[in-house]
Amino acid sequence: MKLSQVAIQLYTLRDFCKTAPEVAATAKKVRAIGYTSVQISGVGPVPEAELVAIFKGEGLTICATHEPSLKILDETDAVIERLHKLGTKLTAYPYPNGIDFDNPEHVNTLLRKLDAAGAKFRAAGLQLGYHNHANEFYRPVGGVPFLERVYAETSPENIVAELDTYWVHRGGGDVVEWVKRVKGRTPFIHLKDYKVNPAGEPTFCEIGAGTLPFKRIIAEAEAGGCEWFIVEQDVCPGDPFDSIRQSYDYIRANLAS
Repeated sequence: MKLSQVAIQLYTLRDFCKTAPEVAATAKKVRAIGYTSVQISGVGPVPEAELVAIFKGEGLTICATHEPSLKILDETDAVIERLHKLGTKLTAYPYPNGIDFDNPEHVNTLLRKLDAAGAKFRAAGLQLGYHNHANEFYRPVGGVPFLERVYAETSPENIVAELDTYWVHRGGGDVVEWVKRVKGRTPFIHLKDYKVNPAGEPTFCEIGAGTLPFKRIIAEAEAGGCEWFIVEQDVCPGDPFDSIRQSYDYIRANLAS
């Protein structure tokens, strides 16, 4: 993994990305830390052209986005148009909103609509990924974790993987084995560390401050053709810019080639 492949998920900095001036200030700080790419998520209603100008002006590539779940499924063409405007080829379905995993009709409809949307993205020269949380493991469907069904019942050409390392682990999955399982289907991955706090509760933390075996995870992801390694921390203990700097410095010193 090269440092040029390391991006920051702007959801981590969402409280500092609500307006165009805030996005511009955030972009400047992100670039000063060392990041050269961003994934757009949690950003306020800033026009695409303005976002492109801001990030380009700071030397930042837009490597991917997250878009609203229902919009991806039901307004696919609008999302495709947005990605073209942003100049990026990757997005991900972020969360199974409104899906009752105990209802087979809900599950089957979601899988069908994901595959159909992914086919539209592919026809437009784009890729649609699936971003997991823990509930894809907690709520098995027919005795099988839902995430297994996502990759078994959609075409690899239509739906790629955006594995989230923290949520795979918290859901009870083996992160390294899951990266192996989606080999060749992982253009991007979320690097997110995991630890247990003094109260015994699982919590987010900076890369290298937790327990996940990132050297093995990254090696397997690279073997599977991963292009983007995206740092994300849903909750930070203090200033999130301090957290993303700590993660970047650890990656630079210990994980990047």
